[in-house]
Amino acid sequence: MKTTWQTKKLSEVCDIGAGNSAPQKKEYFIDGIYPFFRTADVGRVKISKSLNQVSDYLNDEGIKKLKLFKKGTILLPKSGASTFLNHRVVMGVDGYVVSHLATIKTDEKILNNNFLFYFLQEIKAQDLIQDHKYPSLNLSVIGQIKIPLPSLSEQLRIVKILDEVFENIKNAKENTEKNLQNAKELFESYLQSVFANPGEDWEKTTIGKICNLMTGGTPSRTKKEYFKDGEINWLVSGDINKKEIKDCDGRITELGLKNSNAKYLPINSVMIALNGQGKTRGTVAMLRIKATCNQSLVSIYPKDDFKLLPELIYANLEGRYNELRKLTGDTGNDRRGLNMSIIRNTKFSFPKSVTEQKSIVLKLDALSTETKKLEAIYKQKLADLEELKKSVLKKVFNGDLQQSV
Repeated sequence: MKTTWQTKKLSEVCDIGAGNSAPQKKEYFIDGIYPFFRTADVGRVKISKSLNQVSDYLNDEGIKKLKLFKKGTILLPKSGASTFLNHRVVMGVDGYVVSHLATIKTDEKILNNNFLFYFLQEIKAQDLIQDHKYPSLNLSVIGQIKIPLPSLSEQLRIVKILDEVFENIKNAKENTEKNLQNAKELFESYLQSVFANPGEDWEKTTIGKICNLMTGGTPSRTKKEYFKDGEINWLVSGDINKKEIKDCDGRITELGLKNSNAKYLPINSVMIALNGQGKTRGTVAMLRIKATCNQSLVSIYPKDDFKLLPELIYANLEGRYNELRKLTGDTGNDRRGLNMSIIRNTKFSFPKSVTEQKSIVLKLDALSTETKKLEAIYKQKLADLEELKKSVLKKVFNGDLQQSV
C-alpha cells in the first residue's frame, strides 16, 4: 500500500449502527409511503449503489419511534444466513431499516461514501465471524475493520475510475447473458419446430396410447432397514435435473423395495417430474441405469407394439416444458403438480420411420452439443468478468490502481 495512505478503523470515520425492529401490525403498512428496507430487499439486488425500491412501506403510525436513515447510508446483513452472502447496498432514498441490517454512514469530510461502498465488497463476513453455525456480525467488529484512507481527492478519483470500469463490466455481463439466453432459445426454437411441423407419414396420437407409464413409491421412513446400507438406486425429483441419469444419491434396500410401491423402471425410459421445487416440475431426463423412483417421478417407455425411440420422446417433451407446466394451471406460485392422467392424454406426434426418428435425434444431439459448448463459453466469460471485478477491487485497496485504468 502506498505510504501516503493512512489506515483508519471504520468506527473512527463512520457512524455505525443498526436498523429498527420491524413493526408487527399490518395496519402500520396500510397506504404506507415511507420505505422500510428489509434484508430481502438487499438480497434481491445483492450489490447496488442506489437501492430505491423496497417491498414494504410504512405509514405515519408505523414510523413512530423509528429512526430515519438518510439517503447514502450503506446497508449490510449482520445476522442470519444472509450475512455470509456479503451483500452491500447504498440507500438511494431516505427510509427506515430492519434491525437485521447494519447501517454505515461516513464522515464525508474524511471518507467518501462510494469509496467505502467499494471497499466493503472486499470484506467477507466469513473472516469476521468465529462461530459460523450462528452467524452474527457485531457492530463493534464492524467498527474494528481497518480501511486504507488516501486523500479525499484520491478517493474521488478512484471512485470515478471504478464507476467506469464496473459499468463496462456490467455492460459486458449483460451482453454475455443475452448471448447465453439467445443460444438456449435457438436450440429450443429448433426443437419445437421439428415437432410443430409433422410430415404426412407421422402418426398423431397420445403418450398413453403408445407408451407404458410407471411411477414409484417411498418406503416407510420409520423403518431404517428400508434404507440403511441399501444398494438399489432410488430416484427423487432432484435427480431429473441431470438430464441423463447415470447415478443417484438415493438408495433403498431389497426389503424397502418389497414393502413399498417402488419398482424397477425400464432402462432408457424417459423420466418426467410430476412435481418438485422451483422449476423441476415438467423437467425430463433419460434413465441410463437400473433404478427405482419415488412417487414424484414417472417413467415413460414405448410399448412393444410401437417402433419408437425413447430419445425422440425425450426430445419432444423437453421442447414442451412450458406447455406441460401450463397444463397444471401454473400461475407462478401454483404448486399443483402433473399427474399420470395429464401425461397419458398429452398429444404426441412422431414419424413412423425409425430411420427418420434416428435422423431427428442425431441432428438434435449435434445441435445440443454445440449449444452446450456455447453456453460453457458464455458461462466462463461471466465467471471471468466476476473475477475481473474482484481483481480490480484488490488492486485498488492495495494502492496499485494506476491512472491509466
